Amino acid sequence: MKKKSPTISKKKTPVASKAKTVREIPIYDMHGKTKGNLELPKEIFLIEKNPKLLSQYVRVYLANQRQGNASTKTQSEVTGSTRKIYRQKGTGRARHGSIKAPIFVGGGIVGGPRPKDFSLKLNKKQKKLALFYSLSLKDKENGIIALDERFLSMEPKTKLFVQFLNTSQLKSASLLLVLPEMGKSRSLILASRNIKGIDFTDANSLNAYDVLTHAKILLWKESLLKLGSHSQKSK
Repeated sequence: MKKKSPTISKKKTPVASKAKTVREIPIYDMHGKTKGNLELPKEIFLIEKNPKLLSQYVRVYLANQRQGNASTKTQSEVTGSTRKIYRQKGTGRARHGSIKAPIFVGGGIVGGPRPKDFSLKLNKKQKKLALFYSLSLKDKENGIIALDERFLSMEPKTKLFVQFLNTSQLKSASLLLVLPEMGKSRSLILASRNIKGIDFTDANSLNAYDVLTHAKILLWKESLLKLGSHSQKSK
């Protein structure tokens, strides 16, 4: 008689949920210690990869910074006498009629630069997506740091903010403070504006280029709320 081999019950493995998880980051107080956590919204910090759009945004942003006001004067625009500089014949020299000719010092310029508009355009959805994708990349590099609300009403003393940077080991990094509102954060700006490597912007003015060119992004819960409301309006 052949013995029956024991049957192995195959249990179904639970299928992982497709819902995207929201990452939490610690909130730092003025002494550099953690004080609770801040949830990063998935619609901002869990954006699919789109490096081509980000590259296009950087190219458009840098092009829009060009003033395009380089200008040279042609022969008709140069100030000078209209008198014939010497007689037509008998001098042994080439014939010339104006001191403003391009071959003379102080004369007009041929083929020189003229004012030009270098600006390019992106639509609102592309700008929003590029911003959120840059924030997602910065979050993967652990470059997003949340701060306590007390920073916004701190004493306007540089010494206090330097102490926080030293305890949190952020002094040597280039920082971008994303404030909820520039006008309501005057004391924080006064306390940190003299420190090298620190820049400011408000949540409504944040752009992808500023995110990419700073090592750390410091923000508050209210800043995230404004970014979220800004994204809903531009849908």
